[in-house]
Amino acid sequence: QVQLVESGGGLVQTGGSLRLSCAASGRTFSSYLMGWFRQAPGKEREFVAAISWSGGNTHYADSVKGRFTISRDNAKNTVYLQMNSLKPDDTAVYYCAAKASGTYYSAYGYDYWGQGTQGTVSS
Repeated sequence: QVQLVESGGGLVQTGGSLRLSCAASGRTFSSYLMGWFRQAPGKEREFVAAISWSGGNTHYADSVKGRFTISRDNAKNTVYLQMNSLKPDDTAVYYCAAKASGTYYSAYGYDYWGQGTQGTVSS
């Protein structure tokens, strides 16, 4: 089992940046595929980005492609989400998630979730 704790959320203006972190504890971090999801008020949770075990492969939702970058540091048991050129539509609670099997390009099959961190973009 793995425990996930997100941090780095906050309030920024349109066009600004935020860097989210997700620290993992428990079983070997490098054995998990990692992903970021978000949920805006009144909307369903949606996939944002995912990264393979080694970090060599990434996958993004069309809405964030070119603006967000997912990365991981297996030595620090941490996955990051660098968010640039933020828009008010990016306002959401951001969750990191982990899965032990499957593919990095599938948004399904995540077994473990963090508690979320709020990211708010003002216009």
